[in-house]
Amino acid sequence: MLPNVVVGGGIVGLATARALQEREPDRPVVVLEKEATLAAHQTGRNSGVIHSGLYYAPGSLKATLAVRGAEAMKEWCAARGVPYDVPGKLVVATSPAELPRLQALRERGKRNGVPVREASPDEIREREPALRAVAGLVVESTGRVDYSRVCAVLGEELTAAGGTIRLSEAVSGIAARAGEVRLTTAKETFAAHRVAVCGGLQSDRLARMTGADPGVRIMPFRGEYRELVPEREHLVRGLVYPVPDPDLPFLGVHLTRGLDGHVHLGPNAVPAFAREGYRRRDISPRDLADSLRYPGAWRMARRYGRVGAGELLRSFVARSFVAAVRRMLPDVRAEDLRPAPAGVRAQAVGRDGRLVDDFLFRRTGAVLHVLNAPSPAATASLLIGRRIADELLTESD
Repeated sequence: MLPNVVVGGGIVGLATARALQEREPDRPVVVLEKEATLAAHQTGRNSGVIHSGLYYAPGSLKATLAVRGAEAMKEWCAARGVPYDVPGKLVVATSPAELPRLQALRERGKRNGVPVREASPDEIREREPALRAVAGLVVESTGRVDYSRVCAVLGEELTAAGGTIRLSEAVSGIAARAGEVRLTTAKETFAAHRVAVCGGLQSDRLARMTGADPGVRIMPFRGEYRELVPEREHLVRGLVYPVPDPDLPFLGVHLTRGLDGHVHLGPNAVPAFAREGYRRRDISPRDLADSLRYPGAWRMARRYGRVGAGELLRSFVARSFVAAVRRMLPDVRAEDLRPAPAGVRAQAVGRDGRLVDDFLFRRTGAVLHVLNAPSPAATASLLIGRRIADELLTESD
């Protein structure tokens, strides 16, 4: 019997593999991951927040899957003893000019079914004494978890149920044939029944291997974090977010105390010169050339040039990053911060230069490609996996 195959060992890929296994328990499932470990990229390099679904356009996949996916993730963790908690979060306005956006965000949250309420000045001070804000919202359903640990448990369940995880095995070819899909790796070529491609930073390239036109190009954005030195971690008690820019999919510089007690500040979002470029000096000639040859990249630069310049300034000029943090946390000093590991967001960009603002899936026969799944994909991963499995196992025309 031909196996179902998932390309990619991040949280979306593993959730998809488990869902396929549950839908067809008698059919083998194989996960192919090019790295030596699971969750090596976006999954293992994020803030660990279980998002509530507050920000996303009503009716979008992000909104519907995040709201229900957050509850599914909490229930899943509770059933398996995976540590998590639900401290809630504050979203704050730091000036009167932001109040209309804060109110619009509250209304959006209500439309998405997110429990959100206004925070009184006394409650803001009680929750976060060091914070400066003129108004705020409380979102009680926001949680925290270690998504790398979630992936480890998903992998254990997959293999315990008879699945196979093949690490250090990059896919170099995907070709649909009559009744099967041929996959080529450095080690072998073999046939599959159905294939879900959850390739993250490489997703558009993997789509083109099948002859499909993904219609988008992955543009990597490095999210650079700082963290508070231990003796200043008391300045932040929980999760604090600014009012986001509604025209951008990024949430701005925020303050997050993790399950481990460390406080991260950020990220800013700057173009990376490599799809897996976690340091400024990381440059991939191939990745850079791909970006520079893409017309959508230049249109994106024109569209978001002012915002991008601000992000670059905060990246290279430490006092600019500190100034952004001090809008919410005025007692922070430059010496209170130290560098923290960065992540890279796989952001799909259309030919018109617009950032794709929702999850994007494209099926071609027996192959389904996940072409855009940045945050809140980790939050929604269990439901994304079920959706992919349901669609993939439905016979296509």
